[in-house]
Amino acid sequence: MTATLTHFIDGARISDPGGRQGDVYNPTTGEVEKTVSLADTALLGKAVESAKAAFPEWAAKTPLTRARIMFKYKDLLERHRDELARGLSSEHGKVFNDARGEVTRGIEVVEFATGIPHLIKGEFSPQVGSGVDSYSMRQPLGVTAGITPFNFPCMVPLWMAPMAIACGNTFILKPSEKDPSVPLMLAELALEAGVPKGVFNVVNGDKEAVDAILTHPDIQAVSFVGSTPIAEYIYHTGTAHNKRVQALGGAKNHMVVMPDADLDQAADALMGAGYGSAGERCMAISVAVTVGEAGDKLIERLAPKVRNLKIGPSHDEEADMGPLVTKEHLEKVKGYVDLGVKEGAELVVDGRDLRLQGYDNGYFMGGCLFDKVTPEMRIYKEEIFGPVLSVVRAESYDEAVKLVNGHEFGNGTAIFTRDGDAARQYTQDIQVGMVGVNVPIPVPMAFHSFGGWKRSLFGDHHMHGEEGVRFYTKMKTVTQRWPTGVRAGAEYVMPTMS
Repeated sequence: MTATLTHFIDGARISDPGGRQGDVYNPTTGEVEKTVSLADTALLGKAVESAKAAFPEWAAKTPLTRARIMFKYKDLLERHRDELARGLSSEHGKVFNDARGEVTRGIEVVEFATGIPHLIKGEFSPQVGSGVDSYSMRQPLGVTAGITPFNFPCMVPLWMAPMAIACGNTFILKPSEKDPSVPLMLAELALEAGVPKGVFNVVNGDKEAVDAILTHPDIQAVSFVGSTPIAEYIYHTGTAHNKRVQALGGAKNHMVVMPDADLDQAADALMGAGYGSAGERCMAISVAVTVGEAGDKLIERLAPKVRNLKIGPSHDEEADMGPLVTKEHLEKVKGYVDLGVKEGAELVVDGRDLRLQGYDNGYFMGGCLFDKVTPEMRIYKEEIFGPVLSVVRAESYDEAVKLVNGHEFGNGTAIFTRDGDAARQYTQDIQVGMVGVNVPIPVPMAFHSFGGWKRSLFGDHHMHGEEGVRFYTKMKTVTQRWPTGVRAGAEYVMPTMS
């Protein structure tokens, strides 16, 4: 019998007898290993009730108390790092070392959240008027929620929950139903660290649970990471119900390779950034824009590397890349490769027919490499989210910049060059939220903030960092005067504080 994953509400796993369930697959074998309970609106309501009841006492805790709990949480996550990595690797399909790196990047946000006393302190201005002082403070919102994707079941929840909770909010996580085990572990470890019951809840589910989050009047803010069509839906629905929303959408990340670049370094960078985690990263490089003579030379270096990718089961520590997350997603990615051939792109390396002995039912495909892709093609316009790298040729730096800026997505980009002037100019010219110079995946550290431009982000705030603090708190300004015993009577004009 398969195990059933339930929900974590008010400090305990709770079952949902008779409710709907979904299958959780092992992508390496293609077999159902678990089932997951899918919450309805009523069950989501129970989580909100628990979070709402826990909020006043948690918000009243001193920032230092909350920070010390975050320190304990960080320690527990580090001690359980390998367990978390194995759990997400078996359900997502990314190889263990990649999964371990994901856990580490999530822990870095918890580490940032331990500095919450400094991050939420306000400002003070004495004597703004005669005997009048003014000061500001940041206060929590109340019940907040996060809706997270399948590709980072540990890191993305840790972008949200620690920041929201450290700021004094309570939090409800709705993770992807494709790989829900690790999010449940995150909530249990938070409870062990000292986060009170009801402060961190996990509700598994599908669109019904999402819509319940977006429309519930007691949820004040919603964070989301996923595809652009869903991000736009989340943003418009949530804001229509008077919520704060930060919704990170899709990407088509370009890496511009200048003629003077170290092409061996650029090729290695493209391999890791394009094919790591089977391309299932929102910051994966899926388009290489080669400028001038760099094109042929780069293809010569890339093609053998793509053919020699070591693809294996997620538990194979020697593998470069594991399976894709589901059979449906595998077929979708293969369909894009079929489309690219039909559109006239040159398929230099074709990994569609890869078969692994002993894992015939696993969701595997090899790396694919397209050359001579043009901006009119759907494989250029749309997010494939798989191990498919497209090479686009540009004659000049200006043409490359025009290509990047002309795309509807603006999540991440990179330039590889030895020319400091070109690199500096690129960082100024480009209309993208995260930029790398000779760094292929420019994911900001936790003390900066993560977010794109254009249709890669809906809302005003990026994730974690100081932007996360601003999103999960609201500003209050106090202007105060203490009576001196002299009373001048009522004043009917606008006070000017002179």
